[in-house]
Amino acid sequence: MKIIHEHGYSEDECKQYRAVVYSNTIQSIMAIIKAMANLKISYEDTARADDAHQLFSLSSAAEEQGTLPDELAKVIQRLWDDGGVQSCFTRAREYQLNDSAAYYLNDLERIGKPDYTPTQQDVLRTRVKTTGIVETHFTFKDLHFKMFDVGGQRSERKKWIHCFEGVTAIIFCVAMSAYDLVLAEDEEMNRMHESMKLFDSICNNK
Repeated sequence: MKIIHEHGYSEDECKQYRAVVYSNTIQSIMAIIKAMANLKISYEDTARADDAHQLFSLSSAAEEQGTLPDELAKVIQRLWDDGGVQSCFTRAREYQLNDSAAYYLNDLERIGKPDYTPTQQDVLRTRVKTTGIVETHFTFKDLHFKMFDVGGQRSERKKWIHCFEGVTAIIFCVAMSAYDLVLAEDEEMNRMHESMKLFDSICNNK
């Protein structure tokens, strides 16, 4: 809504998302590498095992500092180019992986540059867990809207009641790509089924 109705993010606002892009990129490749062990997928090039060890030793400090050092970027690139890693990526439905993993990992050369500034699309694709309630104001055809973004995780739903007073419309978003995925907090529950149950409980809430 901010990009469509509020002229998007300023350059300074985009720069504030740099650390989030770095973190999403690092967390994505780490999730794939961890899944390789569980899925018993080997590296195409055995030298990548050393890169994997280096990834985990460098990633913690990089995330804490909100950076993506050149050494780490090269390690991630070598891992992402490996056939075994790509094979594991194609099985992403079997583990928890950020939807934007390929978007960032396919553009590492640009993201890893020292003068990197996130684009509007980069910002749009960032994944930040919503905790609490985020309020956005925008105007459309002379009508002023207040939109409240609420966290979708089960632990966040008890906070929703504070938003419902005076509400005239609900925008209920469901990811169609989640039809074969499970919840991070309950791996026995299909995400699409959870969304359907949640929609029903909201619509039929007395």
